[in-house]
Amino acid sequence: MPWALIGAACLGSFAASSSGTTRAPFLLVMAHDLDVSMPLVANLVSMTATAWGIASAAGGYLSDRVGRRVLLVAGMLGLCLAMYAQAQATSFFWVAVCASLAGGCAGTFTGVVYAEVSSHVGDGQRGRALGWVMSGQSMALVVGMPVAAWVGSLIGWRGWNLCMAGIALAGAFALLATVRRRVIAATTSTTKRPTLRAALSPRILVLLGTGVAERVCYGLAAVYFATFLQAIYHLSLAAIAVPLAIFAFGNIVGTILGGQLADRLRDRLAIVAMAMSLSGLVALGLFMWHPSPLVSVALGFLYVMMNALGRPAYMASLAAVPEQVRGTVLGFNGASASIGWVTAAALGAVMIGVTGFEGFGPLATLLAFLGAMGALVCRRLNATFG
Repeated sequence: MPWALIGAACLGSFAASSSGTTRAPFLLVMAHDLDVSMPLVANLVSMTATAWGIASAAGGYLSDRVGRRVLLVAGMLGLCLAMYAQAQATSFFWVAVCASLAGGCAGTFTGVVYAEVSSHVGDGQRGRALGWVMSGQSMALVVGMPVAAWVGSLIGWRGWNLCMAGIALAGAFALLATVRRRVIAATTSTTKRPTLRAALSPRILVLLGTGVAERVCYGLAAVYFATFLQAIYHLSLAAIAVPLAIFAFGNIVGTILGGQLADRLRDRLAIVAMAMSLSGLVALGLFMWHPSPLVSVALGFLYVMMNALGRPAYMASLAAVPEQVRGTVLGFNGASASIGWVTAAALGAVMIGVTGFEGFGPLATLLAFLGAMGALVCRRLNATFG
């Protein structure tokens, strides 16, 4: 296992995810400082996710043509500059511009880094390697969020953005040291590069659709779990800190266990289908049965763990494409994930207004089963076409 590269990729993943998620503790403070409403500041999530998705697709496609090293390092350096500029911005307009640029730089990094790590490990280790890279994103919730709140209480949200700029800069240097320059094989006259149409085969398109369903299921809980606890049990912000940490820890446990399963059980798409089906069943209990905070937190942990259990197998299945188009395919995965996040936020808001949180259960179950069916369709396509 290329541990130095995986470590640099984890640091970069932590920086990319934390640049957006750690804004949550500062929404009210930012709204007061910038003299705008809190919901307007909250909309930075959608701006960031949109820029992230577009840049992920474009960056993945470009990485197969100019190489991955330049995009990985440039993405982290761009994130560093965007976070620094955000700390200096004096109006909401410029904060929104900088946040969107940060999302674009983070999106450029994410799909490409999965492709780079995939290229340095054999298929039998790919699930574990990608699982470790994904753990960097999970740490943004488990470690990044509470640290951001604590540090931000001392130096403010602008000071925390400067800290994030420093972490992104460290990620750029780590990637510069661990990612090797590589000659693009398809530039030679004897090698024909697969086309974009060939890269986005029916199997890959169905698998990307499965990824959208999975991200919506995860996003419904990740975005609204804190609000769910406050609305159902009338808990204070201080009281939900530990439950949120437990919730995020479930994502780490699921990712690590899922990486092991993806490499030990060769039928990866069956793992994806199983994990999504189980998470769909747990969703019914999580959102429709709430006898006590302890039970809901335990179900939240189980739900997010089951959801994460299939993620390494899903990513390893996506990475099982020709090297020349791996960046393109994994870049489109970043775009599909952004669609999932934006859809989750929008659907959740509608469901709260129409049915309350009880409606989240059937919705998440339906989407999880649709995602499981997509994984089984991909499995059938694999068996048919190889």
